[in-house]
Amino acid sequence: MTLSPSERVSSIPPYAFASLATKLNAMVAAGTDVIRLDMGNPDLPPAPHIVDALVASCRRDDTHGYGGYFGIPAFRQAIADYYERRFGVVLDVKTELSPLIGSKEGLANLNLAWLDPGDIALVPDPGYLTYGMGPLLANAEVVRFDLKAENNWQPDFDSIPVEVARRARLLWLNYPNNPTGALGDEGLFRRAIDFCRRYDILLCHDNPYSDITFDGYRAPSILAIPGAKEVAIEFNSLSKSHNLAGWRLGMAVGNATAIKALATVKTQIDTGLAIPVQQMAIAALTGDQSWVAERNAEYQRRRDIAVAGLRALGLDAAPPKATLYIWFPVPHGFTDVTFHEKILVDTGVSIAPGSIYGENGRGWMRLSISTPTARLEEAMARLKTVRW
Repeated sequence: MTLSPSERVSSIPPYAFASLATKLNAMVAAGTDVIRLDMGNPDLPPAPHIVDALVASCRRDDTHGYGGYFGIPAFRQAIADYYERRFGVVLDVKTELSPLIGSKEGLANLNLAWLDPGDIALVPDPGYLTYGMGPLLANAEVVRFDLKAENNWQPDFDSIPVEVARRARLLWLNYPNNPTGALGDEGLFRRAIDFCRRYDILLCHDNPYSDITFDGYRAPSILAIPGAKEVAIEFNSLSKSHNLAGWRLGMAVGNATAIKALATVKTQIDTGLAIPVQQMAIAALTGDQSWVAERNAEYQRRRDIAVAGLRALGLDAAPPKATLYIWFPVPHGFTDVTFHEKILVDTGVSIAPGSIYGENGRGWMRLSISTPTARLEEAMARLKTVRW
């Protein structure tokens, strides 16, 4: 007797950061002081009033049951209020939003809600790993479209073959962009909306970095474009915006048909968020936001430390105006994988190789600034000892 998993599971490679974590944990166990600059895992805490809301709710006797398939009304309203205040986007609380257990589960579950075997999902290259793995869970086909440096890491929709576009059911975008730090503007969003409307494609915009911005930049929502909700759904998360990554708080908003389909899948898979966690999210979205600017100022200091350190080594690093990431090309004579290995072995500093995110990431590295400032400075000092 031989037990084996489904073909869909067998076709999916191990999650890159899970594999990397195993390797780095082994190094730590062997005595290496590893500094992780590879993963976007916020090290700073949320504001005290957010934690206070969680604790107060936990102490009540009536908050430990199920939190509802569709979220408590106050959380749904907080999401709508946030989108109107932050982006000028008005949402129907009943039909145009769904709370998520972190946006990643929504990114994956949408594929089950929208794709049938043989359908095509259009996925950016480079791009966040879940965009490409989620369609495989639905037995769908992934077709990647190029993001390249010469086009500011933005897509050329005209390069997507017509026969592919006609079979496509989903298209993924993500601006501010992970891993490149590139920005999206109204022109890009309009082109994407027009393309998806032309071919009856659901436009999926992942927007978790919209509140991590620098130098006065203010990131938009694709839903602020008139007519966007006819074809678009947007994912957002409190993981990065409010330092709540481990609490798994996210949202999907936009096209009502897509929201209903996603909610249908979710009701079969999960039973919603815990009530105290929803109360924490309400406090995060509706409470004092001044601390976010202070947090971003700290991130900006780290960004500048990292950029200066990389440039001092002769590396072509540009300061991003958003996200937690600095995207830079490897020095001559290395691939992104060999450069990752070189600095990890020589210094104990881990920076993510760009090929994790797709073929167009080969030859690039993604450095995360979500590590304590003193450790980031130490990492930059260690890198100065490397010879290449």
